[in-house]
Amino acid sequence: MRDNLDGVAVFVEVVDAGGFARAAERLALTRSAVGKTIARLESRLGVRLFQRTTRTQNLTDEGHIFYERCVRAITELKTAEQMLESGRREVSGRLKISLPALFGRHCVQQVLLDFAAKHPSLELDLSFSDKVVDIIGDGYDLAVRNGKLGDSAGLMARKLLSQPKVVCASPAYLKAFGRPTDIPSLTGHEALLYIRNGQIFPWLLNDGMGSTVQAEVKGRLRFDSQESITDAAVLGFGIAWLPYWLVKTQIARGDLISLLEPFASTPIDTYAVWPKATHLPLRLRAVIDTLAAELPQTVGPYPSAGIAS
Repeated sequence: MRDNLDGVAVFVEVVDAGGFARAAERLALTRSAVGKTIARLESRLGVRLFQRTTRTQNLTDEGHIFYERCVRAITELKTAEQMLESGRREVSGRLKISLPALFGRHCVQQVLLDFAAKHPSLELDLSFSDKVVDIIGDGYDLAVRNGKLGDSAGLMARKLLSQPKVVCASPAYLKAFGRPTDIPSLTGHEALLYIRNGQIFPWLLNDGMGSTVQAEVKGRLRFDSQESITDAAVLGFGIAWLPYWLVKTQIARGDLISLLEPFASTPIDTYAVWPKATHLPLRLRAVIDTLAAELPQTVGPYPSAGIAS
């Protein structure tokens, strides 16, 4: 294949230079080498490309047709090479990204929009869903995932941040049903439960001695939307376990009260996940680096003190 391409390049150079001798000078080859290359090309194609005399080499009809097509092909190859070279030096091209529905809209989307505004040659296809997509099979370049990662065959991952979570309830609920004082006491309360992928998401809390335990909670109300759980908690329907970034405004206003401070909730880790590759395109590497730098500031840390109680 390489010899075939070299033969085409020599053929085009002969035509552009106006003869074998000038082409040989431009290519730093002997005239004999140029002639042999053209002869091999004609033999492979089964046609004569030049009508040769002792002083001139004129293109045949077949030679004219072949030359026009070769010039187009070489132009396309050069354009492709320039595009690849440009992609190594600037953030450009297209990225298909899968994002969690709520976290993606509230926290990740703005970071990506700001990034796209800085790089006008970048195209983003953003998909928002809590469904765990098949990154490779569905053709995604990147996925942002919350929680423990599953099967990672053929994938790479980088931790972006840890999302603090908080157990909280409204003042009206606490007035009516009392306030839990430790993890076991949650059992006697109405929990607002989050369903993800058909399963109730477990409440993972710190037992105060450095170990993570799963709180035994029960509730009549189950939701597949954490925004709906927030609304129900504000209205006094039960106790919720939610990302702090989602309820920090309600806590600051006094609509919700943070509970069980000595038993801080185990944070939920967030990862960037992408198909394993020998060479990572600049656009993908730049997006991952930006998410790792910007998301922790966007989400905000859980305050060590000062939460209303």
